[in-house]
Amino acid sequence: MAHRFWRRALAVATLAFAMALPSAAPAAAAPEITAITIEGEGLDEALRLTAEERPAHLASVLDQVSWLGNAHKTAAPKEETLGPKYTVVVFQDGEPKQTFDLYPLAEGGPRVYRPKEQPSKRKTSEGWFLGRLSMSESLRSAGAPLPEQIDPLSGGIGGGERLIPEEAINPGSEFGEAFDVLRPALLLNVGLITVITGSIAGLALYVRRRTR
Repeated sequence: MAHRFWRRALAVATLAFAMALPSAAPAAAAPEITAITIEGEGLDEALRLTAEERPAHLASVLDQVSWLGNAHKTAAPKEETLGPKYTVVVFQDGEPKQTFDLYPLAEGGPRVYRPKEQPSKRKTSEGWFLGRLSMSESLRSAGAPLPEQIDPLSGGIGGGERLIPEEAINPGSEFGEAFDVLRPALLLNVGLITVITGSIAGLALYVRRRTR
């Protein structure tokens, strides 16, 4: 059942990939994506994800690049901020067609680079793109030696560091301290309100007696 689910997910990802790529053929005639290879830092040999043996991992990695056709490009980042690079090659009907460089731990968030030179020899504009936050986990689950991301708040942004401080996720621990700091001011305000209320009541009573 799970295998059938991922086969369907892969079919959807294949359709999205075919529609997103520049100058792609109509979706109905799109070649089937049969495999993806991954090369990069820490890998002695290329990982190979096939639609038959690893459809879930293939669909997950394909999702990292299938949407780039209509995405907005970004300025090229500095090389020293990119971190480890993983080159992904997409095979359609057994032939290499597209290649992308993925940087899951880049500072400021995952990045994708699409080279101008592609295996299919089709004209493609090169460019840099912001990647998905799930990039690091997708590559790690496929076999890349990347640190595990504990939760989606880390997601590869800023070299894998947490975006929101631990205190902000559990604000209850800070409430007591904040209340202790504000208590004198709160008591002072309550006192002032009591004095003002008493003064107004006294003034009203005085005016009432004078007007009788």
